[in-house]
Amino acid sequence: MLLQDFLTESTERFPDKVAVIFRGQRFTYGELERQANRLAWALLDLGVKRGERVAVFLDNSLESVIALFGILKAGAVFVILSAAAKAAKVEYILSHCGARVLISHGNKHEVLRDLKLPGLVKIMIGEDEAGQSPPDVSWSQVMTAGEADHCPPRRNIDLDLAALIYTSGSTADPKGVMLTHLNMVSAATSIISYLKNTPDDIIMNVLPLSFDYGLYQVLMAVKFGGTVVLEKSFVYPYAVIDKMIRERVSGFPLVPTIAAILLQLESLKNYTFSSLRYITNTGAALPESHIRKLRDLFPQVAIYSMYGLTECKRVSYLPPEELDRRPNSVGKPMPNVEAFIVDEQGNEIDEPGRIGELVVRGSNVMRGYWQDPEETARVLRPGRYPGEVVLYTGDYFKMDEEGYLFFVGRKDDLIKTRGERVSPREVENVLHQIDGVLEAVVIGVPDDLLGQAVKAFIMLQEGKILSEKEIIAYCMDKLEFFMVPKFVEFLTEFPKTATGKIDRRAMAMREERLNGLFANKV
Repeated sequence: MLLQDFLTESTERFPDKVAVIFRGQRFTYGELERQANRLAWALLDLGVKRGERVAVFLDNSLESVIALFGILKAGAVFVILSAAAKAAKVEYILSHCGARVLISHGNKHEVLRDLKLPGLVKIMIGEDEAGQSPPDVSWSQVMTAGEADHCPPRRNIDLDLAALIYTSGSTADPKGVMLTHLNMVSAATSIISYLKNTPDDIIMNVLPLSFDYGLYQVLMAVKFGGTVVLEKSFVYPYAVIDKMIRERVSGFPLVPTIAAILLQLESLKNYTFSSLRYITNTGAALPESHIRKLRDLFPQVAIYSMYGLTECKRVSYLPPEELDRRPNSVGKPMPNVEAFIVDEQGNEIDEPGRIGELVVRGSNVMRGYWQDPEETARVLRPGRYPGEVVLYTGDYFKMDEEGYLFFVGRKDDLIKTRGERVSPREVENVLHQIDGVLEAVVIGVPDDLLGQAVKAFIMLQEGKILSEKEIIAYCMDKLEFFMVPKFVEFLTEFPKTATGKIDRRAMAMREERLNGLFANKV
C-alpha cells in the first residue's frame, strides 16, 4: 500500500463524507480526491519526475492537505516546511533537498522574495498584498485545469520515499528524515489500531503539518475515513474549544504547552465535552500533576501518554487504564514495533530500573538522513538479521519489572553533578507538583565545584507568587540532595520550537550568552 491509497480507498467508501473542515469550509473525500488529482497532473506537466522533491510552505489549510496528496499521486516526495520558518532556513531546506517545485502563498512573499534557487518552480496561492510575486504557476490555474476524475499512473512501490521531514536544529542545520511509504503506512496503521479509531472519529488538529504529530492526524483520519477539523494554531483556545463542541470532536492530540494553556482556563469546567473520546500527548512528557488535572477535567476521556521521534514516528503508548498506576510511564512498544534498552557497549539490558539508551526495531524506522551518511550511520546500526538496521534513539530510558518504559532524558540533556547523573524530567515532575507552578524546565549549567549545577526555570500561574527559597525547600523535601536545584529563575515565557515544545537547547544557549561561558559537553 502507498500513502495516497488512504485517500483513494476512503473516497471509494465515503465519497460524500466530509474529510476536512477548515474555517467553515467542509471538504468531502470526493472533492479532496479530485483536487489532489488535478495537482498531480499539473506537477507532471511541470516536469516533476518520480522521487523528486516538492516543498509545501503553507499555514494549515485545505490547500496544504490537497498539496500533500497531490504530490504523492505524482510519485514525488513531499517536504512540508514550518509556516513560521525564516528566509535562511527556507532557502537551506529547499536547496538541501533539491526541491523541484515549491507550493506556497502570497502571504509568504517577505520570506520568499530573495530566494536564489535557479530552476525552482513556484506554484502560488493568491498574491502578496503588494502584488509583487507573480507566480510561475497560479494555484487557481492548477485547480481548474487537468484531469480530476483519475490520478496519474502508479509509479512507486512502498520502498520509495514518501516524505522528507526536517527536524529542527538549534546548534546545527536541520536534518532531513527520509521516510518511505512503508514507514508511514506502518506507523499510521499501528497508531490507529491502539487508538481504536473508526470512521465516526472527528479529530481536532491545531498542530502544524510540518510537525509529524500534526501531519499524521490528517494521514490517519484519511486512512480510517474520519474527519479532521483543521486549525492554524491554539492561539485562541476558547474559539477552538467552541468548535470542538460544535463539531462533536472525539479526538484531541496535544503537547504539554497546550495542556498548560488548557489548565489555566478557569471556565473550562463549565463546558461539556460529551463527544470527546480520547486525548493524546507526545513530543514531550506530560507532568504527573497535569495528568491528574486533565483526568479531573475530562473524567470520561481516555488519555494516552506516548513516546516517539521523527525518525520512526511513534515507539510506545501507555494504555489509559494504566495511567493511574504508572503516570510517568510512556508504556510499551506499539503493535509491530520492538524496543529495548542497551548499555554503552550495545548490550541489551534486562535488569529493571537500569538506565540505558533506547533502541527501536520496526518497519516504521526511517531510511536515514538525506545527504548525511555519517549521521545516518551513527543512529542506524546493524540489527538482528543481515542487512537490517535498528534505530539508536539517543534517549535514555529505564524499564520496570513488567516491561513498561520510562523516559529519563536525552543523552545531551542529562546533568552530571557531584558525580551523579540527574534526569531533568525527574526534577521537573517535582516542580510541577508545587501549587502555582505552570511550567518548569531544568538544565545543567557549568559549575567549578560540581561540574554542573542544576538550574530550574519556572513560569508561574497568573496571580501566583513563589520565592526561590520556597521552590528549593519543596525540592529538598521530595528529591535526593544532588537533584535539588542550586539556582531558580522565574520567567514569564519560555522559548518554544515550531512544534510547540519548550526549546531546552535555546535555554542552555541563553545561559551561555548570559554567563559568557561555553556549555560543558557531557
